[in-house]
Amino acid sequence: MKLDVIDLKILEALQKNSKITNIELSKIIGLSAAPTLGRVQKLEKSQVISSYHATVNHTKLGLGFTALVHLSLVRQKTAVVSNFLKQIKEIKEVKECLQLTGKFDYQLRIITKDIPSFEKLLENKLGNIEEIAQLETSVVISTKKNSSVAPLDYKKEIILKR
Repeated sequence: MKLDVIDLKILEALQKNSKITNIELSKIIGLSAAPTLGRVQKLEKSQVISSYHATVNHTKLGLGFTALVHLSLVRQKTAVVSNFLKQIKEIKEVKECLQLTGKFDYQLRIITKDIPSFEKLLENKLGNIEEIAQLETSVVISTKKNSSVAPLDYKKEIILKR
């Protein structure tokens, strides 16, 4: 399956506002409503669009503290990695877990209410994960850019990977 310029415009519009109506979307991309809906359904069926989400303001919800935790595991064996990831997935304050190259194995983006609640999470949750060998924390002072829109190239068609 190939994605053309119209498909890419649909993806960009839906990433910016997933609540847009099909009629509004059809006006943006320059097609009538029926083929627009068909293209969106095709993108959903092929899992290019995997879900729709609301973006919430964490600060308004009382979650004003964000930290990036870089960590290394004791070993890179399958069971160690599997146990670590299983435990990390259970910690709701971990919003993102990225596997890295370089000095550390993973980076966690953690969001909590404040410093004391972050400290409690370090002691009671991350501190109990035996697979973690080393931690280094950076506190996020402010977010200057946080885009959920993928950088799409309109100059060429994209052939989807299976």
